[in-house]
Order: sequence, then structure tokens, then C-alpha cells
Amino acid sequence: MEILVNMEVFVAVAKAKGFRKAADLLDMPISSLSRRIAELERQVGVRLFHRTTRKVELTEAGQAYFHRSESIVAAAHVAHETLTDLADNPSGVLRVSMPVDLAIFYLAPAIKTFGERYPLIDFELDLTPRRVDLVSDGFDCAIRMGAPPPTPSTLIAKPLGQLRRYLYASPAYLKTAPPLKQPHDLAQHQCLIQAPMRQQTQWTLISAKETISIPVTGRYTMNNVGLSKQMALMGMGVAVSAGPETIEDRTAGLLQRVLPKWDFAPVPMHAIIESRLIPSRVRLFIEHIRASLEVHSMR
Repeated sequence: MEILVNMEVFVAVAKAKGFRKAADLLDMPISSLSRRIAELERQVGVRLFHRTTRKVELTEAGQAYFHRSESIVAAAHVAHETLTDLADNPSGVLRVSMPVDLAIFYLAPAIKTFGERYPLIDFELDLTPRRVDLVSDGFDCAIRMGAPPPTPSTLIAKPLGQLRRYLYASPAYLKTAPPLKQPHDLAQHQCLIQAPMRQQTQWTLISAKETISIPVTGRYTMNNVGLSKQMALMGMGVAVSAGPETIEDRTAGLLQRVLPKWDFAPVPMHAIIESRLIPSRVRLFIEHIRASLEVHSMR
């Protein structure tokens, strides 16, 4: 059993690429962690890490040992959960990276219900579009929108669902704006563009019978769905938004859908995980989010 504990510490150091970060993730004094690594090196008879004042790197023997021991440690955790009530009553800290808008408009209610169902789980949620390193940053999973991101062979992209998107504007804007009866009319409108920089762009719209790309321009370009929706509410232009985050504003008559026979291609979403052998809290969270997004896609 001692060798397995030492192996788990070794895997944590190798993933974190540092003793202090691994100690924080394991909630272990760094002195204890260093002792375990030294003991493991004595047990296997080879040096597993190159240590300098700036970084820690695996030796050639350490790399070979890591490839073997990582799967053993993961399998041991899964086996432990299977033999206890952890699979049905998971505990621990769930660390998830996700985009800001997706978290606020879609995932917050799902996280609430998941937390109520599994009260022994604590959450560390990082709201950022940046590409986090699941291994060195210590995340259990990352939720991302768009096509499956390129991942190393050690990572897996699990489909979560799709979000449909539509065009909305405020009645006040439409009252004074040019007519908006067909997609080509968008060329005469202020379009609230969601893009990383100010530039002319195209919106590709889909109807029951055809797909068409329309060049659109606008004075305001941003990378935030919430700001785009708020500007549409203020009568500043036509915004792209998914259905659920506009329900209250449409019910109140503050926004209305335009070009209702046209919409955008659904945006796929994925959960990026490190391995198929994941703790039950991660597996259950992904299943819960997938079910929640299926409900959203029907609204």
C-alpha cells in the first residue's frame, strides 16, 4: 500500500512539474512529499527527477515510470470508489474551467442542482476562455464551445451537446431602423459583432431550404455574449444570442427575434478530460451538464 501512495505522489509531482504545486494539490506538507519521492527513488533504485532551483523534470527513467504508474494510480482510485459509497456519494474538490458566458447563462443553474444533489463536493470554477493545462493547472475538466479543440493524446474531448443561436433586436431599435425582412437586409443594419477584433465579418444563416452567408458590419465588436445582449436591449443593434438567455427579455417585450425563419449553425460543446479513468464526481458532473444542455436545446 505504501508503494501505491508514493506512486500517487510521484504522479502528482510529474503532472504539476513541481513539488510545491503538487503538495498544494495533495494538501500535503512539501517536506512529506519530498520524503516520499526520495523513498520511491530508493525503492526503484533510479533517479526519477532532475531537480534545479527553477524547475523539476522527469529523467528518462522517470518518464517510463510515469507512463506506467499514471494508469495504475487512476485505476486504483476508480477501484476504491467502486468498492465504497463514493461512486454514489462522491466527495472532494471539483475543479472546472469554463467560458464566462456559458457559465453565467447556462451552467449556473445546472451547477446549483448538481451541488444540491451531491453536498460532499466542493467547487473551484475558473471562468476563462484561455486554454488551460489540465495537468499542470490541476483541473478535472474544461468545458469549451466550438469544434473539438486539438488535444494531446493524453486528453479526451467528450461531446456535451449543442447550442442554437438566433438574431434578436429591441422593438425600439426596429422602430427606427431600415426594414429587416430577409437576410440581405442585414447589410443596412448595425450588427453587434462577436469577434476577437474589429473587422468586417460574415454571418452564415440557415433556413429549412438553404444556407446563406451575409457580410455584416457594425460599430461595436466584442467577445462577450452578455455585453452583446445588453447592447441589443439598449437599442444599439442586432445581436446573435441563444434562446435561453433571452427568455425573460422576450417575455417582457424588451427583445424580439428577427428573421425567425433563419438561425445559425448550432455550436457544439465538449468537456475536455485527462483520461477515461476519471473520479465519479467528474463523470457525474459531465453527465449532469449534458442532460442540462439537452433541456436548453429544446427551448
